[in-house]
Amino acid sequence: QLQLVESGGGLVQPGGSLRLSCVASGFTLDTYAIGWFRQAPGKEREGISCINKGGGSTKYADSVKGRFTISRDNAKNTVYLQMNSLKPEDTAVYFCAASLFQPVVEAEPGSVCPPFQTRRYRSWGQGTQVIVSS
Repeated sequence: QLQLVESGGGLVQPGGSLRLSCVASGFTLDTYAIGWFRQAPGKEREGISCINKGGGSTKYADSVKGRFTISRDNAKNTVYLQMNSLKPEDTAVYFCAASLFQPVVEAEPGSVCPPFQTRRYRSWGQGTQVIVSS
């Protein structure tokens, strides 16, 4: 069974940093693009970052661009999200998910990050809570 597990969340002061991890079990991550989403109380799940299967292509939502960095270590079957300069509005549950998005038949599945639409992703983890507060 394909499963992703997030970790690394916690309580941090504004301006602080956290690094989230997304570890796969039951499958190897290197065939999937991996996305990070977050969901704050009362709000819809928001896509914030994605990395393609090879790690050479990334994308970010405007809300986190310049502060968050996504990376992957396929040998460790893990994707990371380094979060710097955290703000109270970053408080949310953070999820990772896998995608085999294939925009055109000629493209390899997972070689391109899909749009930040939850229906494009699968194998969602349970999430890790991030709280940014003084």
